[in-house]
Amino acid sequence: MGFDIDHRVPRETATPSHLYPVVLDLRHQPCLVVGGGRIAARKVAGLAGSGAAVTVVAPRIDPVIDSLAETATAGLRLERRRYRAGEAAAYQLVLSATGVPPVDRAVAEDAAAAGRFVNVADDPEHCSFLLPAIHRIGRVSVAVSTEGASPALAGWLRKRLAAACGTELGQLADLLADARRRLRAAGRATESVDWGALLDGPLPGLVATGRLGEASALVDEALRAGPP
Repeated sequence: MGFDIDHRVPRETATPSHLYPVVLDLRHQPCLVVGGGRIAARKVAGLAGSGAAVTVVAPRIDPVIDSLAETATAGLRLERRRYRAGEAAAYQLVLSATGVPPVDRAVAEDAAAAGRFVNVADDPEHCSFLLPAIHRIGRVSVAVSTEGASPALAGWLRKRLAAACGTELGQLADLLADARRRLRAAGRATESVDWGALLDGPLPGLVATGRLGEASALVDEALRAGPP
């Protein structure tokens, strides 16, 4: 996966309607976090949890980040030093959270010059991407963004959406993923099933109450009812 593209939107045209939400696969991709405090630790945790190969650069590094280094699946390298001019170019994704404006701006400028996407904590004007508040349930991710206006509001909404979603959505996603796999294996289009009608019916409730056998039977029936 490469990000060597001209992605910078001129600030005079970067209205909220121009923001484009995506979900990135960062497994084993080199990512840089500049800063070693509590905010940086949250960003490191998110990247490491996504399987990215993360390098943290900071003179002082929070013990939370040290503990993350022991469990990161793709590797987490800690370098206790100051940021070096231009080094952002060696990474696919760059995040800066030093809390020192001149350093954060320098990181952002280096990343932009190299065509790398960059996020600067609490500084949307120097970001080429923004980080939403995320709730994960298995394969399902619910993300909330206020386009940098209020991280607190995004977090508040995330908590309420998480409570509304419950804990079974991951199982439901697994069930539907298996159904799509079987359709493809049979040479059938995945659009041959009315997924909306299936989800508007009793299927989510069956999964939510642990009646997985009945849920599977309902999906099987929907697959049989679709065109061959």
